[in-house]
Amino acid sequence: MREVILDLQDIKKSFGKNEILKGLNLKVHEGEFLTFLGASGCGKTTTLRIIAGLEMPDSGQVILNGVDVTKKEPNERDVNTVFQNYALFPHMSVEDNIAYGLKLKKVAKNEIKKRVKEVLSLVQLEGYEKRRTTELSGGQKQRVAIARAVVNNPKILLLDEPLGALDAKLRHQMQLELKKLQKSLGITFLYITHDQEEAINMSDRIVVMKEGQFEQIGTPDEIYNEPKTSYVAAFVGDSNILTGTVKECAEDKVVMEFAGGTVMAQAKGKSYKEGEQVVFSIRRENIKLEDHKDMPIKAVVKEKSFAGGMLRIVFLVSDNIEIVASRQGINYNLVPGEETEISFASEHVVILNQEM
Repeated sequence: MREVILDLQDIKKSFGKNEILKGLNLKVHEGEFLTFLGASGCGKTTTLRIIAGLEMPDSGQVILNGVDVTKKEPNERDVNTVFQNYALFPHMSVEDNIAYGLKLKKVAKNEIKKRVKEVLSLVQLEGYEKRRTTELSGGQKQRVAIARAVVNNPKILLLDEPLGALDAKLRHQMQLELKKLQKSLGITFLYITHDQEEAINMSDRIVVMKEGQFEQIGTPDEIYNEPKTSYVAAFVGDSNILTGTVKECAEDKVVMEFAGGTVMAQAKGKSYKEGEQVVFSIRRENIKLEDHKDMPIKAVVKEKSFAGGMLRIVFLVSDNIEIVASRQGINYNLVPGEETEISFASEHVVILNQEM
């Protein structure tokens, strides 16, 4: 296990009567790419600003490399931040933008030149030293901002939605480049996004935030395939979230009845009582439309629509319960009004925490 480089201990923060952070606890490991994922207003940026020293918590501690830096100024912390607007100096060249922090630290001129050259190579901007930042594309500006941050050799790089201003194609390209850059540098990246695809593609671990709390922390696979709460299941990917009643629980299997029929899930070491009400989720892509080996559920095709390379099929399984399935492609041999059957494989049915 890698060393813990950052330890947040019971971090709380309010602005007036608004409680923004509600006692956050988190350990971040050296060299990790960790992403804070959540909707606007959940506390992601406030958390990052407290780590950077741009905000003071009302209580709690920020431990960096074993040292309490809670009350230290930003320039006394071994972290750097890349903001969404990049905050580059338009009147300066690329070279001068990158060298700015080193000059403030009074690093020797030959050392500055050497380090600027190294990071320009890392971000693939050799030959752009003398260009003004106003002459660069969005992706190039983003790389200059990252180069300016990493040239100081920070222990942690904080990135607050740095790809938000880019178009979809460039954004995807920069996701791959950022991840590759992070691995080559070996620097711990703390990344903020509200884009679930971005978080899944780039992260070693994801912290899903909701209303100033950590809803779930885990690998992309754990967050996607093993959501703990209905919020995580709904926010990351596309899930059907349903309520059922336990019919029986035996041999690590839970049989549940819901308005549409009967479904089975894996108990995964937990015990459930007969008659207990549970909330469970099933991903849209995991709805089986044929070859039913599990308990089939009678359904009527309500509608079909195509968007983003996926076909969306809505099924009515009772008077007021709809289940949505998705498939790649533009069509499937089902028509609205047709009676059919669907089913859920037990390994794809996830029972969620009851408090949500």
